[in-house]
Amino acid sequence: MKVYNSLEEVRHDIDILDTKLVDLIAERSQLIRQVAKFKNSVEEVKAEDRIEFILQKARQQAIELGLSPNLISELFTIMINEMVETEISEFRNKQSF
Repeated sequence: MKVYNSLEEVRHDIDILDTKLVDLIAERSQLIRQVAKFKNSVEEVKAEDRIEFILQKARQQAIELGLSPNLISELFTIMINEMVETEISEFRNKQSF
């Protein structure tokens, strides 16, 4: 791990990571929009088994990295819930054409 000499240096690198996180979430969101093409119902869009798998996988990775699995689970739950709504909208738009 890098050793920092000032608060500004640390904040600069945190800002870079924050930007990367938002970029990754945007990329994930674009993929979710693509997924809707392959679904046949709103129930398929919700894919509760898949969501549970993703949450368990993220929690396990958090534990392995020494992070709070509850924090990661909450972040992923918020992200997934929002993206499921996006996917449902995409699915319904697909149905109207």
